[in-house]
Amino acid sequence: MIPAQDRTILRDLARRVAEIAALPEMEERRREWKRHNSLRHGRPMMLIFPEGSWGELLPHTALRCEDPQARNMEWDLRHRIYTFEHLASDNVVDGEWVVHKVIHSTGWGLEPRHHDSPEARGAWAFDPVIREPADMRKLHHPDISVDEDATRRSFEDAVDLFGDILQVKLKGVAHISYHLMNQWTGWRGLEQTMTDMCENPAWVHEAMAFLEEGHRRVLGQYIEMNLLSLNNDNTYHSSGGNGWTDELPAPGFDPERVRPCDMWASAEAQELAQVGPRMHAEFSMRYEKRLLEPFGLTGYGCCEDLTRKLDDVLTIPHIRRISIAPMANVERSAERLGDAAIFSWKPDPSFLVGDFDEERLRAYLLHAVRACSGCVMEMILKDTHTCEWHPERFDRWTQIAREVIETA
Repeated sequence: MIPAQDRTILRDLARRVAEIAALPEMEERRREWKRHNSLRHGRPMMLIFPEGSWGELLPHTALRCEDPQARNMEWDLRHRIYTFEHLASDNVVDGEWVVHKVIHSTGWGLEPRHHDSPEARGAWAFDPVIREPADMRKLHHPDISVDEDATRRSFEDAVDLFGDILQVKLKGVAHISYHLMNQWTGWRGLEQTMTDMCENPAWVHEAMAFLEEGHRRVLGQYIEMNLLSLNNDNTYHSSGGNGWTDELPAPGFDPERVRPCDMWASAEAQELAQVGPRMHAEFSMRYEKRLLEPFGLTGYGCCEDLTRKLDDVLTIPHIRRISIAPMANVERSAERLGDAAIFSWKPDPSFLVGDFDEERLRAYLLHAVRACSGCVMEMILKDTHTCEWHPERFDRWTQIAREVIETA
């Protein structure tokens, strides 16, 4: 039960979110995203995900609720308001409150283990739990279950709290993203996996086949238990983007039973950033392609440089969004990609730290926008671990980017 004082705070914030969501500007943004996600040319689109910097933009010390659950809800509402009031981006603020079905998984049998950094936000090191092929016997494929009673209670509580202000929606599994190399290196270690690809490639293929089959079984359980939900809306997609489109759901759609062909899905293998195209395709993409094949629209990539790998990426079934990392060659990538898929460019987030040089930032953004003149381009500012307690830099970054987009 949420205390009465916290309830008042949350409902007041929800009213502000509903006001923003009802603005004509939000409907226009949705229309532009549908145009963009359907590969129709127009201005570049822009999304901002401060991620690690949210602790400096909207610190938890600014929250007023006392109850822990209420504080999480308060942060969710406040971050939507902050995005609208501060950032000149194309982020859509919607008037929904999503309740997720309470879904449980038995897991894969092993959990990754790390050596933690002494620094609060420092890098950890791998501590492998799989050291030899026999250790794979410790793994198993997940089994899925649903807590119907907990789901019902959560939904009823949300309706009671927000139902007269926001549209309360119940969703199952709406974000589908495959990270096979992330999973395997979490158990085996990154350096060990790199060595295995040369010295024991059959073992790596055995591991990837095991993961592919496991994820195929999980998807089958989602389908059988009717747990899939549409994601042709504000649902986060791939490594940055959203699902707004009129192309989904697919023909023959039954609102009572969502199919994979009605949905977006994605995959990435950023652990293979330093691996060449042949090995990337052999050890990861071949398995990812089969997992993505049932879905209506797909995305690929994250922080790995795909400049030399775009020929292979473009063979992924139903590919629509491709991540172009900060270190990628923008000109070469734009030339190869054209308008075959969304050019999902991730600008270098380091402009937000050190000397915030506005002219250098403007030149950097302008260069990319001009290089992508023949593409369906989006700017996705993310992976921003800090802004050095200068939240106004995000405001200014988006203002400069907006000026570049409108004048390039």
